[in-house]
Amino acid sequence: MHADTHQSSQLAQSTSHEAPASANASANASANATQHGEAAAHTAAAHAATAGHDAHGSHDVPPSEVFTHLLGELGDHHGFVLFGHVADLPMMMWDEGNFHAYSSPAKMEEAGKFTMMKGHPVRKADMKPPKLDLSITNFVLFEWFAMFTILAIGLIVAGRYKKNPKKAPSGIQNVLETVVIYMRDEVVYPNIKPRATAERMLPYFLSLFTFILVLNIFGLIPGGHSATGAIGVTAGLAIISFLVINFTAIRESGIGAWFAHLTGGAPLYMAPIMVPIEILSLFIKPFVLTMRLFANMAAGHIVLLAFMGLIFFFKSIFVAPASVAFSVFVYFLETLAAFLQAYIFTMLTAVFTGMAIGDHAHDHH
Repeated sequence: MHADTHQSSQLAQSTSHEAPASANASANASANATQHGEAAAHTAAAHAATAGHDAHGSHDVPPSEVFTHLLGELGDHHGFVLFGHVADLPMMMWDEGNFHAYSSPAKMEEAGKFTMMKGHPVRKADMKPPKLDLSITNFVLFEWFAMFTILAIGLIVAGRYKKNPKKAPSGIQNVLETVVIYMRDEVVYPNIKPRATAERMLPYFLSLFTFILVLNIFGLIPGGHSATGAIGVTAGLAIISFLVINFTAIRESGIGAWFAHLTGGAPLYMAPIMVPIEILSLFIKPFVLTMRLFANMAAGHIVLLAFMGLIFFFKSIFVAPASVAFSVFVYFLETLAAFLQAYIFTMLTAVFTGMAIGDHAHDHH
């Protein structure tokens, strides 16, 4: 009886000691679970904030997705990309009567109003894009690089001319002079009359040719991007050409002559047929300029990436020699296309300008 009582008291004491221990263990488990949950939440948030950079990081791509991944790299990015992601670029949007600016896509995500979807900012409320996206993208940055390069070369050459005006040009000075003389004598003067108009428009055509050429060359640098492979860039250049062509025609020939050319020189009774055709041709010309430059530059990059992608698609060293050989061949073709497409775009703009001015300018002057 005393033994049973003693065992019962010991059992009660052990139970009373185990209860707090169990409670402490439960509390510790809950705390650990909470910490793990918070860590998981922070990890998920970090992955969400950097989701736009995953495409540029080093990760395994399944063979079936190699070409899709490579073609995605040809597009624009909200970050400076050169051999991978280098730095975030600012996000700027005008939406609902307010201007929104963020230092990076991650900061935009943290603000909570916008999020990234398929590489573009959208409102979280309705998943629709903002009214006006003014963000600085990778292509915009390369365009700035091109403008800075052209300006720097121009200042260097101008400084040399001022320092030694009678010295024969050499180096970059000689190259630039050759380009200027060729564009003047072979592109602008033969297509645009009178001579005074051609001389006044020469700086525009020189700027157009050098800008497109430098953008094309940047696309040939390993790791670089060609902004002329984006239809938005080529469309912008074509719209500027469209405005220059028609403004010059109206200025040189007069508004009356500009409207008269809409008949195509046909008798007045043919106007109902000719005027719609001529108006349509006004917009076909910039469309041709847009698609020609975009298609040629984008096609070269696509073919080059396709040959290189074969190595990763088949995952075989036996494919590499042929793939690299064809890639080098395509690379040299792209180098030729970089100069050729800049020349063709400039030449067509000069031809269209001369056609728009027509013979009315000679009568006017």
